[in-house]
Amino acid sequence: MPASVWIPSVVFIVIVLWSDLGRRKLTILRLVRPFLGAAIVVPFFIKGASGSGTGLGIEAAGVVAGLAVGACTTMFMRVGRDPQTGRAVSVAGFGYATAWVVITLARLAFAYGANHWFTDQLGAWLVASDVSVGALTDSIIFFSIAVLLGRTGLLAARAHASAAATAPAPGTVGAETSAASSSAATERS
Repeated sequence: MPASVWIPSVVFIVIVLWSDLGRRKLTILRLVRPFLGAAIVVPFFIKGASGSGTGLGIEAAGVVAGLAVGACTTMFMRVGRDPQTGRAVSVAGFGYATAWVVITLARLAFAYGANHWFTDQLGAWLVASDVSVGALTDSIIFFSIAVLLGRTGLLAARAHASAAATAPAPGTVGAETSAASSSAATERS
């Protein structure tokens, strides 16, 4: 199995699980951390993205599929507000970890299968479709990055929605303050 597939896969799952498992505050650094890891690892493995043809289509499909899968991983995570601090937090456990392990193992199984189980069939399809091995490898890497984007985007959106849901309605604070002031003034009289 090429290192260009298994090294980013292992790095991504370690960073994501380290960032997300348990009860965690949602901070900018936490949302950006997986991309920092990707920015360090990916440049060593990208072979050069396809600019046209079926190779570009395969890479685009990898991005679309990755965004969808990343968004689905957040279904295994609760997002809310810490009652003491009011900050956004997430809680991820066994289901979330399992989803990421399954995603990672599926990518690794495809890479292994491409080299050992269905090499001839894949090779024939690559030639017939005029797709380079580099474009196929890049599509797997783009999938991995897009999973992170989907996860991060939906996590940030859920945190924002949680903040909006727990924020007092406009005018509520002022109305309570006015009522309290009126009641205090009445008691003084």
